[in-house]
Amino acid sequence: MFREDGAYSGKLKKLEDKEADRRLTVKLQQAVTRFELSERLRVTTLSRLPEEAPWTDAVDPARVASALESFLVEEVPANAPDYDLMAPLGADTIVEFVIQDFGMRSEDGHAGAYLKGYGRIFRVDGRSELWHRTFDLDAVDQGAPHLDPFKVGKEPELFRLAMTALLDQVADMFVKDLTPKDRKGSAPTGNTAPD
Repeated sequence: MFREDGAYSGKLKKLEDKEADRRLTVKLQQAVTRFELSERLRVTTLSRLPEEAPWTDAVDPARVASALESFLVEEVPANAPDYDLMAPLGADTIVEFVIQDFGMRSEDGHAGAYLKGYGRIFRVDGRSELWHRTFDLDAVDQGAPHLDPFKVGKEPELFRLAMTALLDQVADMFVKDLTPKDRKGSAPTGNTAPD
């Protein structure tokens, strides 16, 4: 961030912009991880979807994570999940949310958080895609208030709050896509199984 925007060079004093970027990256990683962002997006989106089928028939996330052996995966790039492992759990369709990139950027001394990725729905059998939506949200482009990188360095929670705001926007987009006005919902199946 500091390497891309020279507006901070006076405030960095003797610290090289490359080292300032490294230190800020460490603070951002302490504030929130890719796994936490992905999980927040999943939980927020699911909580905002109507309580009706198919959303009430989802396989328990812990069973999915166990089958995919994906608990707290932070490797980038991680190995692609083997979605064929979902069929024995009774899943015929996958809802996938992917965070491809996130962080902070600055333009002319105005900094903010950004978030990029996509959501998609596809069939387990054959992988035919039923829905796809990319997102590329940038608080600087949106005109959000300045997120001072020096304050974030001292209070990483400020970055977490900025990312939460962006995730909420993405969840709202996804919910709007996944609950079209002309859709006729169905009642929950009443299935009491843990799936």
